[in-house]
Amino acid sequence: MRNIELKARLADRAGAEACCARLGAVFEGDIHQIDTYFGVPEGRLKLREKEPGGDELIFYRRDDVAEAKASEYLISPAGPELKGLLSEALGVIAVVDKVRGLWLWGNVRIHLDCVRRLGDFIEFEAVLDESHDDADGHGKVHRLQETVRITSAARIERSYLDLVRDLDEVG
Repeated sequence: MRNIELKARLADRAGAEACCARLGAVFEGDIHQIDTYFGVPEGRLKLREKEPGGDELIFYRRDDVAEAKASEYLISPAGPELKGLLSEALGVIAVVDKVRGLWLWGNVRIHLDCVRRLGDFIEFEAVLDESHDDADGHGKVHRLQETVRITSAARIERSYLDLVRDLDEVG
């Protein structure tokens, strides 16, 4: 699977919610997610525990750049027993705990994330398929970036995993 994504720090959550509503995006609710990341030689592997929802194992690869970028990913349903097995086999490198407000705008998932220890973020994920190519995804992400008024200074290139690891190294 593939998407085009962009992540940025969010200074005005209420303003972002209002923009989503004006666009006609549909609010799907808040989801508590705990992502446990495991050591792998390339890409990123995480077990996502969701409430509400079921656990998922997610592997992805993407460039760390502060602009809209392609992400290649695989998702599989996962049972609770998998966490112990992966922890033992691969080692846990970090845990990211967040509450995600999920909005849907066509094939785009808009995430308003409150990440423990890191703060508030917004993320756009244009999901690609036979009807939506890279150009469509980039165009929609660009439109959302302009609508929500995301500045280049607010965009972040790295994942929550990297930001949490930076905090762990400092203190």
